[in-house]
Parts: sequence; structure tokens; C-alpha cells
Amino acid sequence: MAKSLSSMLLKGISGIQASRSCRIVSVDTLSPSRNIEKENAMKKLKKKGSPHDLRCIFTDVSGSFYHYGMKYSTSVPDDPDTHDDFKPANKLKSSDISLKDVVEQDVKDNPIMIYMKGVPDLPQCGFSSLAVRVLKLYDVPLSARNILENLELKNAVKAYSNWPTFPQIFIKGEFIGGSDIILNMHQSGELKEKLKDVTSNQEKSE
Repeated sequence: MAKSLSSMLLKGISGIQASRSCRIVSVDTLSPSRNIEKENAMKKLKKKGSPHDLRCIFTDVSGSFYHYGMKYSTSVPDDPDTHDDFKPANKLKSSDISLKDVVEQDVKDNPIMIYMKGVPDLPQCGFSSLAVRVLKLYDVPLSARNILENLELKNAVKAYSNWPTFPQIFIKGEFIGGSDIILNMHQSGELKEKLKDVTSNQEKSE
């Protein structure tokens, strides 16, 4: 009976592609201490019947995981400030200047500054990804900060721009808006005109 049910389980999941964050473990390899989980899983499978209803009953996750192509660390060592599951990869270094000053300096010193979820090479939301892709079409220097790493920075940026959502894009010290606005400017040709001198300055510096 056990072999029969095991065969049913393996057959049911054979057509389902395991994600990077989840590895299917054969029922036959489970330790005796997980017999209860095994029996419950079998009952669930028999009840649902369809293999499309099965979602990684047994998983083996460690180190990092992926979610829609994004990789996250489950722990960051040597950072006592927060719980392991929520520690950022890095933080703004402590200094005497306020976060408002940091934002002002960012906007002043960088021709194109974007506050986003993630970083340009690895955006962590669709809107941030869209904004980066549009700006990269113009081959201009792009500076960015990941607001997911610091909640206080996120709030400081919102207060500075008086705008509630992200990404937030600044061009030559002027707040432009988010991904929808930058896309509209690109489609209308306004963005090309806006970035003309930024592109020229970049070519001269090279």
C-alpha cells in the first residue's frame, strides 16, 4: 500500500517543474520522524486528485531563495540591529549629516538620480525595472539608492519630493516623477531633449 501511494505521489509531481526556491523530496527518502507529514501529504494528494493542485509538499530551502527571478538572502551576519530574516544587505553609514542632507546631496551631485526598489542591475519591482530600462536607452550616467535597505531613507525621500510612491527620478536636480512619467516623456521625445546636455557632458568627460 505504501509503495502504491508513493508511486502515485511521484507520478503526480513528475510533470511539475520545481522552482529554484523549492526542491521536491521523494516520500521514500523522508525520515521516520516525518511519518505524520507524509501521511497527511498523501491524504491531501488523494483528496485533490489533480497533480496541478500539488504545490511542493516537501521542500528543502537554505541560504537564499528566488522569487520571480529575484534573489534574497535569508540572513546577514554581524548585524545586531534587526532580526535575521529582515536584515538589509547593507546600510547607509552613520554620520553627522541628516538623511535629508544625504538626499539633497544626491540630487545635487548626480545628473540622474533614482531612488528605487533594488539596484539598476537587479530591480526588485516592475516599476523600478521599467524606469531603469527607459533611462538606459540614453546611455547616461545613472546613480541610484535602494530604498528597501533603509526605511528612514525611504521616508526622507518621500518628504523631500512630497511624492508617496517609488521609484522617484531626479534629473539635473529636478524631481521628474515615477516610471509612468519617465515613459511618457520618452514616448513624446521630451526625455531625449531633457537628457541632451547630460549625454553631451558624458561624451566630453570620456
